[in-house]
Amino acid sequence: MKPETLLFPGPEGLYCPSGDFHVDPVRPVPRALITHGHSDHARAGHGQVLATRQTLDIMRLRYGEDFCREEQAVNLDEVVDINGVRVSFHPAGHVLGSAQIAVEKGGLRIVASGDYKRGADLTCAPFEPVPCDVFITEATFGLPVFHHPDPAGEIGKLLRSLEQFPDRSHLVGAYALGKAQRVISLLRQAGYDRPIYIHGALVKLCDYYISQGVDLGDLRPVSAEGSDTSVFRGAVVVGPPSAFNDRWARRFHDPVAIFASGWMMVRQRAKQRGVELPLIISDHCDWPELTATITEIAPQQVWVTHGREEALVRWCELAGIAARPLHLVGYEDEGD
Repeated sequence: MKPETLLFPGPEGLYCPSGDFHVDPVRPVPRALITHGHSDHARAGHGQVLATRQTLDIMRLRYGEDFCREEQAVNLDEVVDINGVRVSFHPAGHVLGSAQIAVEKGGLRIVASGDYKRGADLTCAPFEPVPCDVFITEATFGLPVFHHPDPAGEIGKLLRSLEQFPDRSHLVGAYALGKAQRVISLLRQAGYDRPIYIHGALVKLCDYYISQGVDLGDLRPVSAEGSDTSVFRGAVVVGPPSAFNDRWARRFHDPVAIFASGWMMVRQRAKQRGVELPLIISDHCDWPELTATITEIAPQQVWVTHGREEALVRWCELAGIAARPLHLVGYEDEGD
């Protein structure tokens, strides 16, 4: 069987005709297999959704009880038969509940990684390399220039700023799912035990992370603090990046504008956002991690999607691995 007959890109996304299902479709379909809960991969309106229990819970929190007509929770490493196609979910290390999806039939296995990272992260299960014939990899940071620093060192910059500017509120822009909880976790690992204030948009997701055993310490919703803004002096406040451009942010005293993202390695992006303290913390692989992962898995083919596809395709070809870009549309960088 040729890989393209088992799984191929269509208008809705990756489609498996034998199993009659899509992987992370960008529009509603009868049956969707979802890698993780970010909105560019997990959309509402599908007929049936197969995903990990945590991803299904996260979709419900984000979209409501009726996010799909029918749901099926799949355990990690469990094999499910869909119309004669073997499907299994494996940890991706991206956010809580994230999984790679292995699709297998006739002795051919294709692994769709979704989004993934290799760095340590106490807020989700670590990436698990899955042997396969075809590996579908993201390339969000698929250029040799991207070498992300140690996240602990980046959090150290925030802690030093808190010492240097004890009267200023430190506003950390971080995406609501995954990045916000990881930044909070990294602060706790670094010994920061003071209350951390969070935007209301983070409350449900942070509560869910805590319910799944992730230690985030003392979190306090900003809305619960009433009109007393003095509590925010010298405090860490975490919220979605968009919140710091509206009226919500005006209550904070002389705020330090911070943004946690792998894109903060690009100085122009930090400048455009008015970021005073950029923190290079990514939930995606950088270039060395992408190439090391492909080397470790050693697939016969690599399909590259949603990112800087051409450079990684060229690297694979020079390494003697057949590769092609998928040119899938509709995937952004919400997770970073």
